[in-house]
This record gives sequence, C-alpha cells and structure tokens, in this order.
Amino acid sequence: MKVAVAVFLALACTASASVPISSTTTLSSQSQSARIVPLASSSPTLRLKGGSASPKKVAILTAGGLAPCLSSAIGYLVEQYTLMDPNIEIIAYVDGYKGLLQGRSVKFTPEVRKIATVLTTHGGSCIGNSRVKLTNIPDCVKRGLCKEGCDPQKVAADQLVRDGVSVLHTIGGDDTNTAAAELAKYLKNNNYDLTVVGLPKTIDNDVYPIRLSLGANTAAEQGAIFFRNVVNEATSNPRMLIIHEVMGRHCGWLTAATARKYKDGLAATVVMPGIGFDQRKLDVHACYVPELAISIDQEANRLKKIMDETGNVNIFISEGAGVEDIIKEMEAAGKEVPRDAFGHPKLDAVNPGKWFAEQFSSKVGAEKTMVQKSGYFARSSAPNAEDRALIKQCAIKAVECAFKGVGGVVGHDENTEHLELRACEFERIAGGKPFDVQEAWFKAMLKEIGQPFTAVVPVAH
Repeated sequence: MKVAVAVFLALACTASASVPISSTTTLSSQSQSARIVPLASSSPTLRLKGGSASPKKVAILTAGGLAPCLSSAIGYLVEQYTLMDPNIEIIAYVDGYKGLLQGRSVKFTPEVRKIATVLTTHGGSCIGNSRVKLTNIPDCVKRGLCKEGCDPQKVAADQLVRDGVSVLHTIGGDDTNTAAAELAKYLKNNNYDLTVVGLPKTIDNDVYPIRLSLGANTAAEQGAIFFRNVVNEATSNPRMLIIHEVMGRHCGWLTAATARKYKDGLAATVVMPGIGFDQRKLDVHACYVPELAISIDQEANRLKKIMDETGNVNIFISEGAGVEDIIKEMEAAGKEVPRDAFGHPKLDAVNPGKWFAEQFSSKVGAEKTMVQKSGYFARSSAPNAEDRALIKQCAIKAVECAFKGVGGVVGHDENTEHLELRACEFERIAGGKPFDVQEAWFKAMLKEIGQPFTAVVPVAH
C-alpha cells in the first residue's frame, strides 16, 4: 500500500496570494511509518491548548545563508501550531524578505500539516531564502523589489497587514531577526500589533546572547566528514599542503568545533604505522581563528618541521582569519572589495584560503598546495539528531511565546544563571559574538596539535 507523504511547494505563486502546498509524491508506508506520524488535527484535548487566545494567522520566512535547520524548523513550527490549534492559518513567504516585498506566499493546507514532520529531516530551506535588507533602500530599488522613492519597510508592513498576519516567525541570523524587530516596531507605531518570534540560524554560532544557534553543531560535524575525504589527497603528491577553509566571518567557533569533531573521529581510526601510515599524517596541524593572532613566520617554521617529518601539512582556517589584512592589501593595490546588501565583504572575492596558501607554501617547502572549502557542503546538510532535538525544543518555545504575545529570538540565554530557554529581547540580539578561545577544550586541542596559544585579538563586526 502507498501513502501520500512528500511535500511540493508551489513556488511560482501569483503576487499577493497564498496558494496551497500540494501533497502528492508516494512513498512506501512500510519504510516511512517509523519516521512520519500524521498529526491528529481534530483532537479536542489538543485544541483546548489553543483556546480563544490563538493567533488567527501565522507567517514564516527564512532568510540569509543556509544552515542545517531551516526546513526542520518550519516542520516543527507547523507541527506545534497544528497540535495547539489546527484552525490557525499558516502561510510562508517564498524567498524570505524578497517574497514578503513581492507578496508571494504559500499556504500550509490541513493535508500538508498532517505530515509536517517530513520537513524535519531535510536540509536547505523548503520555502527559499534571499539576502535582503529592508533598510537598504538603494539595494531594494536596484533589485526591483520596490519602486524609486518607496520605503521597503512600509511595503513589507503593508503586505503583512493585507495578509492579516498576527504572528511572524523569522528563521535567520542577527540581520534577519533585527530586521523583523524593526518591522514589528514600525507596525506598532502605526497601530498594528504584530508579534515577531525569531529562531537563531547561523552556523557561525556568533549571535549574542544565544548559547548555541540552530544548525551549528551539524555544520561542524559535516565539515569534519568533508575533511575525512579531503585529507586523503595528501597521498596524491609528496609534500602536500592542504588548507581547509571553514565558514566563520567574524567567529572561529565553527572552525574550532569542526577540527575538534574531526580529531575525535581520527582518534578512533585504525591506521598502519608499520608502513608509515600513521595518524599524524591525517591529523590537524594548525587551527587558525580570527580571535587569535597569527605569526606567519613562526608558524611556518613549526609547520616546516612537520612537513619534513610527515610529508604533508593540514591546516584548518576560519574564512574570517586574516581578512582585515587581506582587505588592506587589496585596497592598497587599488582593488575594489565587493560587499553584500548588509555591507559585509564578499569572502569569495577576498579568498582567505588562497591568501594563507600563498603565505605558507614556499615557507614550508610544499610541492603542491590545495585549498578546499567545506562551507556549502556543511551548511546545506540536513540537521543531525542533536540539532533536531534543539530545533524542536526552540520551535515549541517559539509557539508558546507567540500565544503569549512575547516577541524576541528563542534560544538558551547566556546571560541567565542556568542558560534558560526563552525569547531573548530583540534589543539584545546582535551578531559578531566572538568565539571564547579560553574554552578548556580548545586550549587542550591546540596543545595537542603543538600550536602555541597566541595573543587574543579583537574582531571587528
């Protein structure tokens, strides 16, 4: 017997209209029954939890770069709202703030809501993302998202009013959620109450005051998996230098966590030292993060000895490590540094991995140098079990806050005694939280690597 379970999103929506999401693809009920449990939408007990205080219409959007949590968070939000009160209407704006400005949305039908948990094991964003800053009027006009002389914030606000949205869930980083907070403030000043409850998405794990952002743990795990394959390239050529560039514009947490997870896996790897195939050849020989000073010459001398002994060197670097120096070099040479809508330098153009390769290659005597970036591989993954548990926990709290009319970004608040899970006030939400390099596990890892713990440096955001 076959059961209809997979979700197709009608992304080609007509402007300012919500269209149903259809549920059409068939999968074997035997293979899927343990994973997909349809929700009981008519349970009177569940509906009592909603009551008269239930919001009439909820909207969801995802924005910014991908992280292993977006589709999953949507699935858990829809699941929880359906449990609380199946009569609450749920829509999603397609392609984030771009879709909001254009009035493009999709509706979650009762049939789809019964199988919302399908989304919890998918990567990417099932409703699409975009990088749009509502307060960057010239960029919005240039991209055709609003007309000359318009206020994108007002355009977005008017769309929310037209759609009758009373609760907006934004799944994104600090830029996404602070933009939503400004939108809610704008609407309130114009006598329209909108509760905005955000979920913290960033694999960099750099949002104040959130202890651990959604998807970060999975991204570190996936980066480690990526390097388990890439490290074998060391056997393709003598004296190989491999640079593993990990995402993290202003924060080294992801690079450090990726290296740690990789080393944990390496400790359980069986090798054959008798023929010269030992763990040191596969190990991490350096881990550079933006929060620690880097002496190229001193590190080159240390790494040269490793190259002479093992025949290869493996370096993990944050994409934000050394960026300020690289940008200064580019600008001094008269090169323009491309920037996104939020003013951030486009790191693909800055290319920190290539810069580090050029600094170290001749100094360590490398015959061949390889730069590999795990960012897109890691961030597009489906969430692991640990992240799914965190995402579900935050989604349940987000819906609870929505019912109470409490806005903010849901996460474990580092400024509370017991890391309380709560809606952190929008005015406290900010990006650029540095990685705490004083963490015992990080210092222990550097010691094991043989890399000196250097001076802590401030990181600009």
